[in-house]
Amino acid sequence: MSAPIETVAVKPLTFRRYKDGDSKVKSFQKDIFDAGHSHKCPTYIQSTPPCQGSCPAGEDIRSYLNIVRGIEKPPAGVVWQEYAFRRLTEANPFPSVMGRVCPAPCESGCNRNQVDDFVGINSVEHFLGDYAIAKGLAYTKPATASGKTVAVIGGGPAGLSAAYQLALKGHAVTLFDERAELGGMMRYGIPGFRTPRYVLDAEIQRILDLGITTRMNCRIGTDITMAKIREEFDAVFLGLGAQSGRALPVEGADAPNCVTATSFLKAFNDGRLRHVGKRVVVIGGGDTSIDVATVARRLGHINKINESDRPEHAIAGHVAHDVAEASVRQGAEVTLTTIFAIDKMQATKHEVEHALSEGITILGGMAPVCVVRGPDGRATALRVVRCEAKIVGGRLDIKNIEGTEQDIPADLIVSAIGQAVDFTGLEEFNNGKGAINSDKNYQVQGQEGIFVGGDVVRPHLLTTAIGHGAIAADGIDRFLQNEAQEKRPKIDVHAFDLKRKMLEKGYTFSEVHEPIRGTDKSTAAIHNFDNRSDRYVISHKELFLGHFPFVSRNRRGITSLTAEQALDNFEERLQPLLEAQSVAEAKRCMSCGQCFECDNCVVYCPQIAVFKVPKAKATTGRYVDTNYNKCIGCHICADVCPTGYIQMGLGD
Repeated sequence: MSAPIETVAVKPLTFRRYKDGDSKVKSFQKDIFDAGHSHKCPTYIQSTPPCQGSCPAGEDIRSYLNIVRGIEKPPAGVVWQEYAFRRLTEANPFPSVMGRVCPAPCESGCNRNQVDDFVGINSVEHFLGDYAIAKGLAYTKPATASGKTVAVIGGGPAGLSAAYQLALKGHAVTLFDERAELGGMMRYGIPGFRTPRYVLDAEIQRILDLGITTRMNCRIGTDITMAKIREEFDAVFLGLGAQSGRALPVEGADAPNCVTATSFLKAFNDGRLRHVGKRVVVIGGGDTSIDVATVARRLGHINKINESDRPEHAIAGHVAHDVAEASVRQGAEVTLTTIFAIDKMQATKHEVEHALSEGITILGGMAPVCVVRGPDGRATALRVVRCEAKIVGGRLDIKNIEGTEQDIPADLIVSAIGQAVDFTGLEEFNNGKGAINSDKNYQVQGQEGIFVGGDVVRPHLLTTAIGHGAIAADGIDRFLQNEAQEKRPKIDVHAFDLKRKMLEKGYTFSEVHEPIRGTDKSTAAIHNFDNRSDRYVISHKELFLGHFPFVSRNRRGITSLTAEQALDNFEERLQPLLEAQSVAEAKRCMSCGQCFECDNCVVYCPQIAVFKVPKAKATTGRYVDTNYNKCIGCHICADVCPTGYIQMGLGD
């Protein structure tokens, strides 16, 4: 089935170098000329693009988009789809899952927003992840084993990410999880119509195939003591997750039919919860609250219900609903309340739009006051009050408006206001605030050889947990090799490695045995190039935005449902881009901070000082060079460089 492209009306370009009314003429002579000779000449500076700087997993986004668009060529015998997949998964082993559910902070940071619309990074990641599953791509096992053993506690995104990176480094990994299946919140929190289980299973199995041992239904601190883990393993990673929900902090919240979002979603994903009450109220405002609301809308209610079949009993794990009863489901009235205005909710915008289209009522600017209970002790309504909420000095400030209270009738109330960590048996790690303290390498403070990551450090995105796992794995690797923990770079992301690319193409580099003056004749370094990706994010102000015309974004097909259509519909809503669409979308990338071979600098150089590197010696990132004997420092090459890769230097 073809994924339709949403057509967007062509809008005028948003970029203008000069605005109406500008009359001030800037003097360029002092920046360009110093008498009759060159003041500054071009240098080639690789910087981090804001998409990568905004990615909590640290993906080398620009690189895999350049592979998809055809700028960076794969080695002989490797198709571009696989090459791009492997570049992507150096940081994130879950491209198919994250391509579906990540709220994509990379797209918010994309410089293309200054021209028309962001690059659909998430949709290209989605395409590559699905391609890898369809083709059965596997990770390459390391050639040698280190002989070191690592215990990874928790099989969620942080634990699986750490296990993946550690296995690639040659360490023997044993993964412990208290549940029957791996995945953590990816499995027990996100509903299947957002992440099909075959996708999650495939990406987890690809990690396990690296030789990782699993011990399921095993809780550390209860089934095995932490002392035993320390005794048997050389290092430990704690990816405990935060899978205990937070109850509403209001009177009456201990009613049996007032439950947490994590228990609700786990009951649904386990298959126990098959219907809910006629009226469901969800309190939250983030993506989890949207997941609860859309699941409740799909489950609906049944007219005749036995006391034992009330949804709270299935959520608590006492019973499982009979599937046959689910066939007579009818729609549920679902209301979601949030203290913020709807347009200020933390949930992803398109998920909010889906919820509204499915008939879910969202009440913004409402704070819970208490749970109204009936004679039998069950909740009958949630009392709310209109409020004004804002962040002041990093803290949430809520002001209730007296006299605006109202009751929202409810048969089931679900609290989606946050999550907590269960430290039972692991109390030694609790910092007193329900989290674990760590340094920037994610080593637990005062606990040498024990590292941590994910929601137990700071509840955030799934992709954040993946990034934590990768950074912790680096720290564990250094610890196992008796190396000091290095200071992490200012911009802690994966970046294009020009030297690795040149070695891949067969170039060699010589060693330096004596002082050298300049690198233009030496093969010990890459002439006229500096990689500042670890410390510098390039902004749109340093690009030549006038180079980029308006190009509509290639959008994934999304199935939007009405309130009636949503009932009992658990099919995936998001369709991947087709291959041609993925390539077209990657071509919208402006390759910020790296050459994308547009030829502007060569064409516009008045002195013919900038030249193409001979094809036999060229590669991505080494497409052009400068003859300084001809260069007069006129700055034209830098001015017309769309990506900001050319910067003026060497003269100070």
